[in-house]
Amino acid sequence: MRLHHVFRSLPALVAAAMIAGSVPLTAPAAAAPGDASSVVPTGSPAATTPAPDQSCPHRATPPPAVDDSETVAPGDTTPAPLPVPAAPVGGNRLGDCGVIADPAAGPTPADLTSQGWLIADLDSGHIIATQDPHGRFRPASTIKTLLALVALEDLDLNKPVEANARDWSMEGDACGVGPGGKYTIRDIVTGLLVVSGNDCANILARELGGYDETLAKMNAKAKSLGALDTRAASPSGLDAAGMSTSPYDLAVIFRAGMRNPEFAKLVSTKTYEFPGYPPRKDVPGDENHPAYLMQNSNSLLVQGVPGMTILGGKTGYTDDAKKTFVGAAERDGRKILIVQMYGLTEGTNTYHDQAVRMFEYGFAAPASVSVGTLDNPAAQHAHLTATQTRATPSGSDSLALGVLPAVLIIVVVLAGAALLVFAVRRHRRRASVPGDDTTGSEQ
Repeated sequence: MRLHHVFRSLPALVAAAMIAGSVPLTAPAAAAPGDASSVVPTGSPAATTPAPDQSCPHRATPPPAVDDSETVAPGDTTPAPLPVPAAPVGGNRLGDCGVIADPAAGPTPADLTSQGWLIADLDSGHIIATQDPHGRFRPASTIKTLLALVALEDLDLNKPVEANARDWSMEGDACGVGPGGKYTIRDIVTGLLVVSGNDCANILARELGGYDETLAKMNAKAKSLGALDTRAASPSGLDAAGMSTSPYDLAVIFRAGMRNPEFAKLVSTKTYEFPGYPPRKDVPGDENHPAYLMQNSNSLLVQGVPGMTILGGKTGYTDDAKKTFVGAAERDGRKILIVQMYGLTEGTNTYHDQAVRMFEYGFAAPASVSVGTLDNPAAQHAHLTATQTRATPSGSDSLALGVLPAVLIIVVVLAGAALLVFAVRRHRRRASVPGDDTTGSEQ
């Protein structure tokens, strides 16, 4: 190609450079050893319509509801089950619904009443042992960890908010908001995680754009983390048609939360002074409702466990979900994450004590033990993106900073080449036609 043709092509080359510069030049995240061929990235076409599986009865849908909480309104349609990935996310072994463990870690904890559970190393993402990791169960209030993640990403914690009658009329646990109370988003997210306030969940849903928009954001966040068993059907975790998650997904979501400093701080809060509100005008003789010291509903955190530091967790319960829990603890620098789903306290075998046995098993297991990984490609990408977002400008500014230097270099080089052509042709014309200082037109 002649140099003057390069000059003609300058606009097209610059445009091509800008398009190329907008494509991330990052290498694919490395899969955990032994799991590279068994992980399905988010959005992969390798998904199938759920088929009945008697050996794993909860592969596609949670256990049958025991009440009418998931009955849809007349004229509405019950949501179809989420597609089941063709290969289990996190590793081939996670496709089983029985106990999956490595003999090197010893016998798994005894007398666990949960139908689905998981024990993992929080930092490495190695799954140490699990039962029905991709079994679909109802999350109850553990889904509030997903709502908190979305709220912390989208909302200003210092923004003031008001409560309305729908908030303080919510079913279930509540922080106790009232008319005229002065609250911030920080108060509301704290109340959501500390005492599982459904009134707080309702406020956050309104601040995030409404009920439907909030669910869309929660489900998009879950998908971005590779939590493909998860569908939030209510922001609070109250049972609703189509609601589901799994031990694997709750572990991935909570692990993502613990990488957020604000989430990690709030979920480890033992007590918090929650604002009060003035006497209600619609209640004759009502008195002032002063601020009060709320206490975390996580007994592991409040009571403590000898020999370990509880980093935080989230409890849940509904009649259909039964007891659920996700949380993490630390000992000697090692952090263990556990998930319990669809279980109960039975006699003296409390859910609290079952959790302690799961933590002890995790801490005792060799660090090399791994039957699967929480580091699926989507979760790794989400973590990388979050890290880059904190370190560099966001949105169009970040894109411009990445593309601009390359574009400028190309423009400068090509412009220099064009000027050189112009100078050479001008010199030749002057040499061949004495007295003529024009260059003529290029053909």
